[in-house]
Amino acid sequence: MLLLRMGGDNLRLQSLSRYTRHGQGRETEMKRFLTGAGVIVFCYFAVQAASVAAVAQEQAMQAAKARVGAPEPTKPGIADGASSPDEMGNRRPPYRLHKSDIVQLKFSFASEFDQTVSVQPDGYITLKELGELYVEGTTMAELSKVVGQAYATTLHDPEVTIVLKDFEKPYFIATGSVARPGKYELRGDSTVTEGVALAGGFTEQAKHSQVVLFRRISDERTEARVLNLKQMLKSRNLAEDFHLRAGDLLYVPQNSISKIRRYLPTSTLSTYVNPNQF
Repeated sequence: MLLLRMGGDNLRLQSLSRYTRHGQGRETEMKRFLTGAGVIVFCYFAVQAASVAAVAQEQAMQAAKARVGAPEPTKPGIADGASSPDEMGNRRPPYRLHKSDIVQLKFSFASEFDQTVSVQPDGYITLKELGELYVEGTTMAELSKVVGQAYATTLHDPEVTIVLKDFEKPYFIATGSVARPGKYELRGDSTVTEGVALAGGFTEQAKHSQVVLFRRISDERTEARVLNLKQMLKSRNLAEDFHLRAGDLLYVPQNSISKIRRYLPTSTLSTYVNPNQF
């Protein structure tokens, strides 16, 4: 009996030992499985985060390139592709002084220096106690600054107000094949087609498709733009009907057939040619 009990106890101990080892093995496998799953999950989220960061960085680089490569906004009314906006495009440029203009200078805290001066033929004005100062081509704001700087040696922080008392009225010139060539006062905002209308419109000899707009940019430079008014009026699209500026010159050339018309018999010419088509 004692041997049987001892044998049974040994069997139970061996079974318990095998069970314990089996449980520890399963636990170890579970830990390995969980560890591997955790590594996989971590790698997945790491890859996702890296992808999001890469996409964001690429979008930021594209936006930066777009900002760098984007053209600057254009200003309306540019009359020539090679012209700068200040040259041909600014419809409301500040007035610049010309010869014979009369300006009044007012000093806020030194009225004894108030004066009215005229721009001389050489572009200079004569200031009290200072002498001559070249001002032709300057705006009112620029003149106020220049005069203030000139009087800074005499007055402490002079405040100068400039009033334009008299000036040459802005004008444009229409010449060539228009009904009334001449010099016209430029009142308000006017375009090339309106300027031609003020000059009486086209004559029968006019070449509507090659109206030339001349604009003086500086004393040494004049720019020209050829405008197809015939196409503009036919298509009812005045997008390229440029705005006139003071000093502009409109030239309407003569059409080709009218140049030789005087050498041909009138009856023969009228049979084959209609001048209005040119």
